[in-house]
Amino acid sequence: MPGLFTFRTQAATLPALILLAAAVAGCSAVSSDGSLLGIVTPYRIDIVQGNVVTKEQIELVRPGMSRVQVRDLLGSPLLSDPFHADRWDYVFTIARPGTQPQRRNVVARFEGDRLLTIEAPELPTEREFVAMISRTSASGKNVALELTPEQRAALPAPPKPPTATPEPAMGPLRAYPPLEPN
Repeated sequence: MPGLFTFRTQAATLPALILLAAAVAGCSAVSSDGSLLGIVTPYRIDIVQGNVVTKEQIELVRPGMSRVQVRDLLGSPLLSDPFHADRWDYVFTIARPGTQPQRRNVVARFEGDRLLTIEAPELPTEREFVAMISRTSASGKNVALELTPEQRAALPAPPKPPTATPEPAMGPLRAYPPLEPN
């Protein structure tokens, strides 16, 4: 029986040792950039939250504007606290793999329904913002934001809506009795 006991002990110990070795190797196989053995890198998504406010938008906002006018220009605020009803916060954050996270805060302060002040950091223009978030900008390709006059001319003309011909008036298909007697 001593041989059977040794076999059972070895049979139970061998899988435990393999599992322990795999766990220890797994811890050291993941590098600081998140890749596995420097070969396989897991997909990480871009996380974009909040309102993008550009330099062109801020230049249109003036003290004295109503809340509706500010909302039309900048969009709905990300934060409008009922305890601080005179303050709107436009917050924008973006976290992309391989780059530093970015955060911008724009604060609009109101007195009643009128804008008093707007506090904003140095904001990018719309073109700078698109270039900043575009994946093609890293490769050196220019991103076209609008069509050239030649490209516009090459577009097909939109179809003209059909002219509506008035249909002849049709009388009632059924005669119903009146709802109220005369």
